[in-house]
Amino acid sequence: MSGFSSKIGAILAAAGSAVGLGNIWRFPTETGMHGGAAFILIYVLFMLLLGVPVMLTEFVIGRHGQKDVTDSFRKMSGGRNWWQWMGLMPVVAGFLILSYYVVVCGWTLYYAFVAGIDGFAGKTATEYVQDFQDFSTSSSEPLIWIALIMLMTCSIVALGVQKGIERGVKIMMPILFICVAVLVFCSLNLPDAEKGLTFLFYPDFSKVTGSTVLSAMGQAFFSLSVGIGCLCTYACYFRKDVNLFKDSLMIATIDTLIALMAGVIIFPAVYSIPGLEPDAGPSLVFITLPNVFQQVFGGASEVAYVFSLLFYLLLVVAALTSSISMLEMIVAFFHERLGWRRSVVSVAASVVCMLLAVGCSLSFGAWADKTLFGMGMFELFDYVVAKVLMPVGAVLMCVFLGWVVDERVVRDEVTNGGQIKTVLYPVWRFIIRYVAPVCIVLIFAKEIGLI
Repeated sequence: MSGFSSKIGAILAAAGSAVGLGNIWRFPTETGMHGGAAFILIYVLFMLLLGVPVMLTEFVIGRHGQKDVTDSFRKMSGGRNWWQWMGLMPVVAGFLILSYYVVVCGWTLYYAFVAGIDGFAGKTATEYVQDFQDFSTSSSEPLIWIALIMLMTCSIVALGVQKGIERGVKIMMPILFICVAVLVFCSLNLPDAEKGLTFLFYPDFSKVTGSTVLSAMGQAFFSLSVGIGCLCTYACYFRKDVNLFKDSLMIATIDTLIALMAGVIIFPAVYSIPGLEPDAGPSLVFITLPNVFQQVFGGASEVAYVFSLLFYLLLVVAALTSSISMLEMIVAFFHERLGWRRSVVSVAASVVCMLLAVGCSLSFGAWADKTLFGMGMFELFDYVVAKVLMPVGAVLMCVFLGWVVDERVVRDEVTNGGQIKTVLYPVWRFIIRYVAPVCIVLIFAKEIGLI
């Protein structure tokens, strides 16, 4: 199996998979809802105690197999059939998550287009609300943008690991970092930026509750997209000399920095307008922020234009790097299993996802009354993936590596055949055997409303 040609390519690809809309959309929302800095400190703690160890677990399974996720489980389990079937979960999750995720990706691409033609200028707060409602509930307009983002994703994956994914992330990730850096600079120069920074970095532990802790734990877990096999699939392409411990920590650091910088971009802007709250929720990105960007910069329409365009370009790049990893999960499986050309598998998988995405998009409008278990198609797919498949998958991976696989095989893979000496190995093994499964079960219980 052809792998990444360089270590930096592998790191950027895995970081691109982790860095997605959750960093720029969900993280500021969760931070706003749970009091700011105190939430962030707890989030960082759980990123180290939970996120990094589970990520390393995916990396170990994937690199050991050097094939698709199913073969990786089969090889590491010594041929135990039950664990081989575990490898099918990422394929199912890939279809479901990409089908609804690409809907939001399409929204970001549309808003980048609107920002590019200066379509936000001169509108009232009510018009921003109405514009988003009209667009998201339309039966046809969102599908154009969803198809475009799906086509971009398919084109990159079809070219292969080195010529497509690796080359793509080497271009997109620097663009993402540049957009973030410019937006942070602009945001820090806003009149009341210190209010947003105080909220973001000055902890008030009186606001910490049990819900805050569980939400921070869940954000650390979901931010890295662990449990569904994206990182496991990418690890199949890692070279054998890659230091998995070091790279896991590096990727988690990149993911966390992007999330924090997204907060630095958003909260100073939000606090610059009296009456706006930092916990505006998902509407923050598509309703609140276009209004904020226009009001904050007042008469400086050129600055508002650049800020808006860069922000939505940032969203598009973050969305695309994640959608690529989701499609790759599916393509890697069928490419290995059926022996079809990668380009054929990429197109076929993209068509299926696009058809499912049509249903997810229509669930906001024409199919809003068509529900299952009280949920529309978009909400149902999100629920199944985020609240069931991800936590269940992560627990099974930890159990698999911590209790099923021969410990000598695990140690050999983590230490690169004994070449890497680390005192953290026994700590990591203890976490994946005892700590991570319990924490993930708590997240699962919270997400489905048991606690």
